[in-house]
Amino acid sequence: MALLELAMQGFALFGFILFFVLWLMHLMSIIYVRLHLHRKRSEVKQPFTQMAGVSLLKPLKGVDTNLISNLETFFTLDYPKYEILLCVQDQDDPAVDVCKKLLGKYPNVDARLFIGGKKVGINPKINNLMPGYEGARYGLVWICDSGIKVKPDTLTDMTNQMTEKVGLVHGLPYVADRQGFAATLEQVYFGTSHPRSYISANVTGIKCVTGMSCLMRKDVLDQAGGLVAFAQYIAEDYFMAKAIADRGWKFSMATQVAMQNSGSYSIGQFQSRMIRWTKLRINMLPGTVLEPVSECFLASLIIGWAAHYVFRWDMMVFFMCHCLAWFIADYIQLTGVQGGPLCFSKLDFAVAWFIRESMAVQIFLSALWDPTISWRTGRYRLRCGGTAEEILDV
Repeated sequence: MALLELAMQGFALFGFILFFVLWLMHLMSIIYVRLHLHRKRSEVKQPFTQMAGVSLLKPLKGVDTNLISNLETFFTLDYPKYEILLCVQDQDDPAVDVCKKLLGKYPNVDARLFIGGKKVGINPKINNLMPGYEGARYGLVWICDSGIKVKPDTLTDMTNQMTEKVGLVHGLPYVADRQGFAATLEQVYFGTSHPRSYISANVTGIKCVTGMSCLMRKDVLDQAGGLVAFAQYIAEDYFMAKAIADRGWKFSMATQVAMQNSGSYSIGQFQSRMIRWTKLRINMLPGTVLEPVSECFLASLIIGWAAHYVFRWDMMVFFMCHCLAWFIADYIQLTGVQGGPLCFSKLDFAVAWFIRESMAVQIFLSALWDPTISWRTGRYRLRCGGTAEEILDV
């Protein structure tokens, strides 16, 4: 009995520590969003790299309804010295025709098309980008996914953050306004749960970077072996960031978000993407097994039990109140990340928020169940430490 009582006391202590940590994360992310994101250019100091040349590496595979409009935003950037390196793996990929159309429409933009890639490892994105990377002429490389759209001053904003001690500038992933409930679900996730963890990690010195939009020093990447050094990993963005940090460089977050605007989206695609990301985190960072306790419903149950055990408060009343406070904090954060009016109602937010929170544990368990992932046209078996092997059909 004494051992059981000691275990219950320890679990209650864990509940209170969890309460403190999670609400500290809420506060840090809300405050950071309000102070840092969507700042006007006049509020930013002029850095020494203001006019630095940038090589934009654009990995492309397939087309969707938004691809040409997304790509076109890069051809109209208001920046004095940059090149666009369009990389397509297959000659018969329909993205080739989209690229040629834009190259013809903007002949005065320094842009080139690379077809065929170069097989250097199991990561298809790295293989696709290799010819473009080898042909890059400038000291800063900007790797930016095909589903991202930008504003005319996005590149200026990113180079403004590339100060003397910074080796990598990244954008907080978010989602553009689109139609349909699946779009609302994605927007709610990337405006609440994801930035809470992403921002809190970066504020506290933990290197947390996604490769959707990253501006990096090419000489530092070359010191680490170039892109080829990261071709053995599926999560190449994590290991590129780690290599830059290991060499003493700091990271900075752009004041503009990395605006995802894919024309292909559904609830099933969102769920599959979340499961894939969770699988990668579990294999790279074993501490990810504690991730479910950072989700609203499970955390509220644990903290509610701790409050009941210590203070004899009604557990379910506490659970409901805690979830309501979490819901309000998430809405405040979402409006900050959006930087303007939301394209959906508060009721739509409430429904999407509840469904997303309800999916969290199921997504985690699905990730634990199967160590293989499907990405682009391949299937891969993940190994501990982040490496992977391709599963070939016999």
